[in-house]
Amino acid sequence: MTLRSQAKCPSVLMESSSCRAYRSPRSLTLSAMLGLIGPALLVYCGVWVLWQIVRRLVVRDVLDNLPGPPSPSFLYGNLKQIYDRQGWAFHRELGERYGSAVKLHGKFGQRILYVFDPKAMHRIAVKEQYVYDEAQWFLSVIRVTLGPGLLGTTGEQHRRQRKILNPAFNINHMRDMIPIFHEVTNRLRKAMEDQVKDSPKEVDVSHWTSRTALELIGQAGLGYSFDPLVEERSDAYGDAVKSFVSSLYVLSKFLQFYPYIEAVVPRWILNWVAERLPHKGFQRVREVTRTIHERSVEIFNAKKAALERGDEALKCQIAEGKDIMSLLLKANITADVSDRLTEEELVGQMSTLTSAAVDTTSSALSMILTLLSEHQDVQQRLRREILEAQARSGQRELGYDELVTLPFLDAVCRETLRLYPMAPFRFRECREDVILPLSEPIRGRDGSLISEIPLVKGTTVFVGVLSANTNTALWGPDAHEWKPERWLAPLPEAVVEAKIPGVYANLMTFWGGSRACIGFKFSQLEMKVVLSTLIATFTFELSDKPIAWNLAGVVYPSAGPDNKLSLPLRVGLAKV
Repeated sequence: MTLRSQAKCPSVLMESSSCRAYRSPRSLTLSAMLGLIGPALLVYCGVWVLWQIVRRLVVRDVLDNLPGPPSPSFLYGNLKQIYDRQGWAFHRELGERYGSAVKLHGKFGQRILYVFDPKAMHRIAVKEQYVYDEAQWFLSVIRVTLGPGLLGTTGEQHRRQRKILNPAFNINHMRDMIPIFHEVTNRLRKAMEDQVKDSPKEVDVSHWTSRTALELIGQAGLGYSFDPLVEERSDAYGDAVKSFVSSLYVLSKFLQFYPYIEAVVPRWILNWVAERLPHKGFQRVREVTRTIHERSVEIFNAKKAALERGDEALKCQIAEGKDIMSLLLKANITADVSDRLTEEELVGQMSTLTSAAVDTTSSALSMILTLLSEHQDVQQRLRREILEAQARSGQRELGYDELVTLPFLDAVCRETLRLYPMAPFRFRECREDVILPLSEPIRGRDGSLISEIPLVKGTTVFVGVLSANTNTALWGPDAHEWKPERWLAPLPEAVVEAKIPGVYANLMTFWGGSRACIGFKFSQLEMKVVLSTLIATFTFELSDKPIAWNLAGVVYPSAGPDNKLSLPLRVGLAKV
């Protein structure tokens, strides 16, 4: 029996006509039911909201003594400033003007703690990570869109998933990925060469980086090919994956309200309203989510059937059974019964890993190519390093050991991800009353020194990844400048002594603890393979079109008033 035939209706957003067939008959009409429970729900919601508002206005909180910007709106607080696509200056001001612990305002006067103190971040991300858990609104939204994968689970369920996934991301498996990465990247090189073989031309580089990132995670992650990269070909699954983050971000101002709605409104009413809600952005998310889920189920069933036929059948598939999902399915079969993942969880991993990997890798590559276009001397130095490595190895395709030992390539990647983390928003919620210590005291509004912050259950904590990575007290006065060469010398003593809890390069870019990005090494290797090929083959320069980098769930470039993904660069063939 396939997963499709077993699956329950996964969510409001993914419900289809086949799911609706599972509803039990109701003796009352919808209008009659709404007439009975509607007024009661309105009264309940109204009283609850009123109490929350009054409590926040009347009851004093220790966060009220922290410095911070004023609230421009009672309904949204600082949320619109936080999520503003061009809010880079606001985020920088938070770190430079107010200090390492700041009071922000959320919806209906909610208090939010913004923090990037190293000791506090260690408590949040590592030592007490299940006290400072993922925000409930984030978990709820991810579960109803991508399913119960790594991003949408917590606690013991998350631990089980992480345990069984970890081996697929170890160094030995990364070595096996190199031929797949090179095969995809060589197709990218050929396609771009065909575009600029006669003379340099303006090329939308983001078009190619997004297609490449999708094909890399498709083949290496799922054993599935989305895109040949040699012709324009639409793939519904691939298009949905590429648009997931951006389509969800359109609803960012409303997402934090979702748990409240889910808690008081019955699921069948949510389903009925979701189908009829006349909101283009919401219906787009439903369409994208449904496509990702249905195609993930199809690929999962095909892979499971191949696995049941034996290793020879897997070897006939793309990636020859070495892709992450094939390894995960094998590991799940041999795992202890208590550690095994359900089929719903396995499909959730497919949707989660694919959606999370595409935009982050694509945007990181695009950002690096933009910065190299702005700094031609750095681009030339990097090209020399790559060409010399190719000459030493005697081949165009550099192996794992050659790639990871190129110091300047590594420095360019690290510095870009320091200054421009691709996923800058990290919200946590306190699951219980707790005291958060600081490594350095801050001065409160009343002039007192504060060395620890008592937080009540339910407090939202926003960890300032951007501020942590550019903290001038640690990185020096040039912390906001892009200088890859800083990584070729020992890091400042202050950085080392701060013990930043991130899993990568003393940075919070990939987070820390057991919720750190499981695929950060995979992503680094992808980027280095693609960059080693592109920089050795092409030159990149800025075009005459201004480029804006937009803050979002994943930052992205645009070159027009519509804010659509676009990165026009002037690309030519490198003279070697």
